[in-house]
Amino acid sequence: MAVYDTDPLYTERFTEFVNQKEQVPFTVMAFTALDRLKTYGEDHKIELLLISTSIPREEIEKTGAAYVVMLADGEAAPPEGPYPSVYKYQAADSLMREVMKYYCDDPGDPGYAMVSKAGRTIGVYSPINRCLKTSFALTMGQLLARDLKVLYLNLEDCSGFGRLIGEEYRGGLSDLLYYYSQEGFRWVRLGSVVYTWGELDYVPPVQYPEDLCQVTGQMMAELVTHIARESVYESIILDFGQFGKKAAEVLEVCDVVYMPVKDDCVSAAKIEEFEEYLMSSGRGSLKDRIQKIKPPYHCSFSRKDNYLEQLLWGELGDYTRQLLRKQP
Repeated sequence: MAVYDTDPLYTERFTEFVNQKEQVPFTVMAFTALDRLKTYGEDHKIELLLISTSIPREEIEKTGAAYVVMLADGEAAPPEGPYPSVYKYQAADSLMREVMKYYCDDPGDPGYAMVSKAGRTIGVYSPINRCLKTSFALTMGQLLARDLKVLYLNLEDCSGFGRLIGEEYRGGLSDLLYYYSQEGFRWVRLGSVVYTWGELDYVPPVQYPEDLCQVTGQMMAELVTHIARESVYESIILDFGQFGKKAAEVLEVCDVVYMPVKDDCVSAAKIEEFEEYLMSSGRGSLKDRIQKIKPPYHCSFSRKDNYLEQLLWGELGDYTRQLLRKQP
């Protein structure tokens, strides 16, 4: 992917950011001179070109780029010409999501896949409620993301995640599931719905509960497997909701499963029933990958506007750090 803008500083900073984030399956190159861009295009294939709207169409065609997206100084509007445009001064990750969406929707898109080793898949699941499952998963995700490329996937039907983050989403897991059911996995599709919180990447949860109800456990398991094998992520955290007993199909693709538990008799009965189901369904071996945990409660946390940061400050953050140190 080539990037050219009349502002060299913008070009270089944007390219550096995208290469560090690794949100696209391309090597991203910055060009600060139009002549050098055209010369490069004579001998090399430019699959995707981001270029200033001030550059005439005839000059753009001389680059030989297969697909072009314009970088607009003002608010981008539906293109009247042959190229779509994006507002260049928005957040870089948001800009790249728009670019990837345009690129994926192109009928000539070949659908690139990453070449990478399989990432480690971590499941966080419990058949009981109000057990700090999501709080633990988000704490672990933030801690792991300090050293690794981590993707967090929330599989709850009503997660409240957007309200915790304070963001409105244009796409998310609902879109990813739809595209996967239609065309299989493509890394560029994933890149078009990935958001970032601090150092942690995540796909916003489903927009409507029905979107999860229509997904089979096998389909979700296959999607997760593709992401682990064909993306840059070294760890994938699956935060399960009440996915029903089809959750077992997805848990089978996890390398380890953390299961928050409580001591009351009702919670214990639910755990026993789930374990009996694993045995009766022929998934008894999954029990060896389940680690039961008892995360400490954090009753003092009240403000949702910085709840995710608070997770790292208290007992839950200390507990999770100690747990991760013991892992191989």
